[in-house]
Amino acid sequence: MKKPWTKKKRIFFAVLNSALALAALVFLGLTLLLSRQLSGQQAAERWQGESELAFTQLSCYLPVDEKIGLEQVYTFRTAILTKLKEAAVEEESGSLFADAWSTTGKVTASTSLGKSEVSAIAVGGRFFDFHPIRLISGSYISESDLMKDRVLLDEDLAWLLFGGTDLQGLELQINGAPFVVAGVIEREQDFASKKAYTAGMGLYMSFDAYAALEETAGINCYELVMAEPVDGFALSFAKEKFPIGQGEIIQNSGRFSFENRVKLLGKFGSRSMQTLGVVYPYWENAARCVEDWCALFTFLALFASVLPVVTVAVITVRYIRRGKNKVEEDLLPSLKDRTQEAIRVRQRRRWEKKHGMHEE
Repeated sequence: MKKPWTKKKRIFFAVLNSALALAALVFLGLTLLLSRQLSGQQAAERWQGESELAFTQLSCYLPVDEKIGLEQVYTFRTAILTKLKEAAVEEESGSLFADAWSTTGKVTASTSLGKSEVSAIAVGGRFFDFHPIRLISGSYISESDLMKDRVLLDEDLAWLLFGGTDLQGLELQINGAPFVVAGVIEREQDFASKKAYTAGMGLYMSFDAYAALEETAGINCYELVMAEPVDGFALSFAKEKFPIGQGEIIQNSGRFSFENRVKLLGKFGSRSMQTLGVVYPYWENAARCVEDWCALFTFLALFASVLPVVTVAVITVRYIRRGKNKVEEDLLPSLKDRTQEAIRVRQRRRWEKKHGMHEE
């Protein structure tokens, strides 16, 4: 016969379950907090705004030896419009898609005050709608700029070349060609982006301008926000029409969902193996870093919740059984007696009626 639990054991068990349940909630809270850290992963939400039509965000990463050109981007844009028209998707308040493209390289930036080889991110489309990096001064560069000679400097490069950050309109040389400062940006301050960005001082410039400096320049990152009338619509279309080659298409929307975090746990040990020849930009490495932490916190939350969940289940079953026993022991006997008494009364009345007798 099992010994009943002492009061101390019951208190310890209750405290342990409470602590584990609280830990599970903390881990889930950290997961939610981390998943909102990267603004570059939330472009679909920003683009959708208050629209009832859903949008999804995709990223296409090409191998280093399979870069594409602007002609292929424009061809894909035409295919998007055709597909949306075929699907009878309409949106009165705005565009049904937005895209951006980029590549990375090295350039030499110089002024009369300083000179250095720096990292360059060459961008096109609505890049800064996808990556709203904080401006310290000036304005973003965009696809609609008539002149493609405007550049954004990061804070470190601004101090090296000019000794300050309020530089809009000042001139500099990039690989010997004249350019104009559009503004100065502050690098992302979240832990994942800080860890992922290792290229040092750098600048953002138009892809067109970069291609004029580097004849072999090509696009290795294409990003898309597209209307999603049904689940999987955009991803299926991109896989069919985008010239991805041996590259990789990632659906950014929902990448931090519980389902995806659990799937990520199943890839433990193989996720870090890169066999596609793709070099991710720093913002994708930051997102993958956050994914890993979210998956870890999800595992810890699930692990911490095992004992509390089992305890609640056991207590629930016990109360159900106890209630059933109480019904059988208290209510059923009383109900049985009443039923038997009612049967006897009816039998007696039938007998009296048959023999002409009545109760007084």
